[in-house]
Amino acid sequence: MRIKPFKLERYFSKYEFSTKHLLSSSDCDGLSLEYVLSCADPGERKLWNELKLGYTESQGLPLLRESIAKQYKTITADQVLVLSPGEANFGFMNVLLAKGDHAICMTPMYQSLYQVAESIGCELTYWKPNEADWHYNPEDLKRLIKPATKVLIVNFPHNPTGFLPSKEEVEAIVSIARQHNLIIYSDEMYHQLVPDQGAQIPALCDLYENAVSLWGMAKSFGLAGLRLGWIATRNTKILEEVMAYKDYLTICNNAMSEMLSLIAINHKEKFIPQNISKIKSNVDHFTKFQAAHENVFDFVRPKGGSTAFIKLKTKESALDYSERLVKEAGVMLLPSEMFDYGSRFARIGFGRKNMPEALAAWEGFIRKN
Repeated sequence: MRIKPFKLERYFSKYEFSTKHLLSSSDCDGLSLEYVLSCADPGERKLWNELKLGYTESQGLPLLRESIAKQYKTITADQVLVLSPGEANFGFMNVLLAKGDHAICMTPMYQSLYQVAESIGCELTYWKPNEADWHYNPEDLKRLIKPATKVLIVNFPHNPTGFLPSKEEVEAIVSIARQHNLIIYSDEMYHQLVPDQGAQIPALCDLYENAVSLWGMAKSFGLAGLRLGWIATRNTKILEEVMAYKDYLTICNNAMSEMLSLIAINHKEKFIPQNISKIKSNVDHFTKFQAAHENVFDFVRPKGGSTAFIKLKTKESALDYSERLVKEAGVMLLPSEMFDYGSRFARIGFGRKNMPEALAAWEGFIRKN
């Protein structure tokens, strides 16, 4: 299969490790190995000290899968497959979809969630939001379904807009999928990163027997460097097929990443809440910044996750503006061209503690221009 370049990742590769202010990152600040190990209880520390760096179980460390299963209401350890999130996207699309199948995907969206399906030869229809408030209406979803529709691809909390559906809207989405016998592939990488805990929504695999939920260490836990995640589903056929496909990719997981993930999941209260607090503080900073620069961009506060999608009011395209900003002020935005979503928007990330410094640098750029 030939596949188009991953534009978003190629753009990050240009600037991510050379630019002073990353204002568009979707992950939170990476935590140190020392911090993760400091959270371990004596039993977990013993497992770490005795860890052998041989091959690991293809489905994932049993202890890790047991801890993952406890994050859900209906999932058992046997219904979890541990793998990297990108590998999960690639594997799921390849085992489930074939040329001529129809898939529905939210837009804007992380590229691997639609590009793999497109490269397979699927027909794609995009579920579009109301740009005034970045709301995705389930009623609009009904009109997109065709006889050949096989899968619905969603992402809640949503990257890049920060949209989070209500519990009633999630139930409506599941009802539509069940009525039409659709598989739901649910990217939940920002699961539980919700400032209003009353607005938390369940994992879709807990609501629907044909939903596949993706979660992992990169976003909610601030451990992107572990490169580890998992899919959870009650549809064992899909799980087994993705696991078999994994044999052609990584075969098995990094032993150290599995053990560190086990520690973090078992002590998630030492990881997720501090990231939520940082995001809330940065959203407040950014809200004040936008109020002072209403002539430059519009901003809708995110309901969940760690990102938002702003609408630029500049004469130039989002890509041209972002290129000038990063080169002249050392501030990186992610233009909407990297999401195949026009040229008027840019992603902002709220997971980095140095956001105030980044905003100060952007303000200097605005004053000069």
